[in-house]
Amino acid sequence: MPGRLDGKVAIVTGGGGGFGKGIAERFLDEGAKVIIADFAEEVGQKTASELKCEFVKCNVTERQDWENILKVADEKFGQIDIVINNAGTTYRNKPTNDVTDEDFDKVFAVNVKSIYLSANTIIPYMQKKGNGGSMVTIASTAGIRPRPGLTWYNASKAAVINATRTMAVEYAKDNIRFNSVCPVVGLGTGLTDLFLGKPEMEKTFMATIPLGRGSTPKDIGNACLYLCSEEGSFITGTDLPVDGGRCV
Repeated sequence: MPGRLDGKVAIVTGGGGGFGKGIAERFLDEGAKVIIADFAEEVGQKTASELKCEFVKCNVTERQDWENILKVADEKFGQIDIVINNAGTTYRNKPTNDVTDEDFDKVFAVNVKSIYLSANTIIPYMQKKGNGGSMVTIASTAGIRPRPGLTWYNASKAAVINATRTMAVEYAKDNIRFNSVCPVVGLGTGLTDLFLGKPEMEKTFMATIPLGRGSTPKDIGNACLYLCSEEGSFITGTDLPVDGGRCV
């Protein structure tokens, strides 16, 4: 039986672990050729070796690194069909008055500038190829239903949700679709402790999710698979909460 992404080439940033690895696994299961792009070279190489896919070291805040991903993808596969902008960061949950310039600059560089650079680099390539494409931003429920303690992280995710919607309209003529996936605090990701502030807050937070748990890499992989497959071909400009009811 053919896979739902047969013949597609996908780039997954932050693909070395957490949600990114879950997305890469799901895509590979469905026949895609995957390039994992990650700043953590050892982790990324290990994951790529385990999953039998490509790896490119990438700082998503640097244009040159995006240009290198494009070069590798074009030389290796001759196309790019899907970009999953998964790489992201945060600072530890704390009062907004305690946020530093370094905290602010980091979240906006990794969470927002990276989306700008990916679009600015990859969209012209997709337009030239003329085959359309799908770009998915891994945003956050924090961008839809913010709560105190992570003000500027929340703002960065709201910014990329808005930018993603805007590009969905602008590039619809090219059949390039843009959607956001908005996880609630994840299970098995490296940022969970930072989001919660203290490990002991996990039980309290999970009690606020109607389905009673955080999102998993598989949950996010499934959502991205739908949006990037033929089944999601009429879906663009949406932000899909994968949150067990948290945003209700």
